[in-house]
Amino acid sequence: MARTVVMTVVLTPGPPTSLDLHGSLTPAALTAALASLPPCTPTLQRHTDHHHTLTLPPPPFPAGRLCDLLTGATAARQAPHPARDGAGTPCTRHPECARHHGRTPHPARTPHPACTTAEPEGPPPATPLQREVLLDAMTHPGTGLHVEQLHWRWYGPLDARRFTAAWQTLHDSEAVLRTALARPAAPGTGPLISVHPHAAPQLERHPRGSEDWHALLLSERMREFDLHRPGTALRIALLEEPGQVYRILLTYHQALLDGWSARVLRRTLYRAYLADGRPLGSERRPDLRDHMHWLDRRNQAPARAFWARAGAPAGTAGLPGRPDPTRPDRQPGAGPRRRGHGRTRQRLTPYEALRLRHWAADRGATESTALHTVWALQLHRANPTAPAVAFAAAVSGRGIPLPGADRLPGPLRGALPLHVRIDPATPLTRLLTTLAGQALEAASHEWVSPGQAALWSPPATDPTDHPDPAATHPVPDSLIAFEATPPPAPADDPVHTELATEGIRVGPAETVAAHTARPLTVTAHHDATGALVLTCVYDRTRIADADAAETLAQTTLLLRELPHAPGGATTVADALALLDGTPVPRVTASTARTLRILRAASRTGAGTICLVPPPDAPPGCYDALAAAYPGPQALTTVAPPADASTVLAALRPALARGEPLLLGGFSGAGSLACAVAERIASHGWHPPLVAIGGALTTEGEGGPDPVRALARTLETAAAAATTTARP
Repeated sequence: MARTVVMTVVLTPGPPTSLDLHGSLTPAALTAALASLPPCTPTLQRHTDHHHTLTLPPPPFPAGRLCDLLTGATAARQAPHPARDGAGTPCTRHPECARHHGRTPHPARTPHPACTTAEPEGPPPATPLQREVLLDAMTHPGTGLHVEQLHWRWYGPLDARRFTAAWQTLHDSEAVLRTALARPAAPGTGPLISVHPHAAPQLERHPRGSEDWHALLLSERMREFDLHRPGTALRIALLEEPGQVYRILLTYHQALLDGWSARVLRRTLYRAYLADGRPLGSERRPDLRDHMHWLDRRNQAPARAFWARAGAPAGTAGLPGRPDPTRPDRQPGAGPRRRGHGRTRQRLTPYEALRLRHWAADRGATESTALHTVWALQLHRANPTAPAVAFAAAVSGRGIPLPGADRLPGPLRGALPLHVRIDPATPLTRLLTTLAGQALEAASHEWVSPGQAALWSPPATDPTDHPDPAATHPVPDSLIAFEATPPPAPADDPVHTELATEGIRVGPAETVAAHTARPLTVTAHHDATGALVLTCVYDRTRIADADAAETLAQTTLLLRELPHAPGGATTVADALALLDGTPVPRVTASTARTLRILRAASRTGAGTICLVPPPDAPPGCYDALAAAYPGPQALTTVAPPADASTVLAALRPALARGEPLLLGGFSGAGSLACAVAERIASHGWHPPLVAIGGALTTEGEGGPDPVRALARTLETAAAAATTTARP
């Protein structure tokens, strides 16, 4: 006979976090569960003998682990004690029960502190580009995605008080520095953006010898951002070096700032420092809110029509490498893989960079188009049978008809997909002009996000094979970014002269490119000497270090040698002959992490239930739920074993669509489910409820009891989510 399920839990993420306990709650079970966790003083409210609500203190607290303890075998084997010691007498065996049982009302849901100062009309939704950046960062925990850095040296005296006051002035005058995510009110709702009246700069000063520079760069990049707190999307670090030299490091999240923004803020910082931190005037306009309003009023029809006819054909090649199934270190299950992102660099000398610029200009193109052409050549060389090659080209996002956009700090930098069909007999000049014309035509829609451009393009695969829009309309695998710089300061700008009168000189700023969700990104910029520096950032799970280095070396070789090619007679085949004798890099095919559908939704918009597998769960542990759960939601799961990265990556399409989401599972899945819910909430989405049923194991035969208990718990949670969603 199956063991009776003693307890199931529906967890509502906070603040405050609460657990609705359904079943026989024994003081011994609650005491034992709490004893194995960090000390806390929860509040217990009794509704009936078999329904209680436990409200937890503010995080961090392992609420998911508490769910597993209360619903697991340990809780089930406790001797059954009545929830009350007599008719109408509150239980006094457990201290929390004695204080709160049946007497303390359930605390009202209080908003996160960061959400208490939203605009009167309500915070607006994040832009499509912001949503995509947040989804990337959310679904790749621990990788530092979309975190960019800008650093430079300050030579001479630096007054710490004035420096701090100058940054406070910038926070007072720049709306984007006081911006944070606001928690949505309804399930299934995406991120909201709120501008707060005040924010303090996040500034840390490191005395000389206290921190290694490279370690500081890495630690700041990998440290998570709390995007719900205003002012935390930008971190400032000041590292003191010998001889009155300071390194200034800005680390910022691309959901709210980009490299262009950081350079604009750098200039404003100098003026604020010279003004002794006094206000420089009124707030900058236009600001982030003006840009969001401008986007909201765009007529999307012309952009949709453009991408419908400009999309890449099916089978397009996107990486400059060939799949290599013979290498054992690249096969799944054949040993440990390299993790994280790698970075490699190459450089054209100032003379070589100047020669490249003149060569491109003589053909009516720019250096960036020359880089696009070289990249297209490499994509074709590695994939000669592909019908076309495609990549994304970064754009500043400021070439839009919004006055003042070129000096607007905010997350405007985007990327537009380009593709071209390559015939080896085609003159190289024609390929160059084709890419230049395509980039120019696409630039009229540079406010479009990469996801929008992909969605509006013709599907690259059969939609019946891949019902997920992200699979049928993928964004290009590689990104080429020729780093744009803001317009120069006015010729009569006295800021550097005034700094010099105080004995201060500032060095050139250098950008540390962000890791992105794309397998490969190449960024080009001119350094202070005029040299062209190429940086390749790559996903080491898909591209080996040696292959990435070879790819960038070949890119540099072509950029260096093409200006020596004779006039208009050079063909694509002639250019590719420059790479004869060099190896073709290898890449590993992507492994899609998708939801396994147990049962499709009965109607559009019903939402998704994701069943999280407990540790050591068998692959089909949730199959019986398809028949036992009667709700309209799609029932899905992920293949075990699973971690937070796996579950979040699989959930990305559902989050992108903005449909209601519920997490559930048997006892043991609570810790992982809560970790996933917390990360979803930390990136701006409404946190999904977590429903944990009884333990998966049964005694004897007839094991549907845990299945039926979980089905009932999912029904309860779905009903609660529906009630929350109603106005």
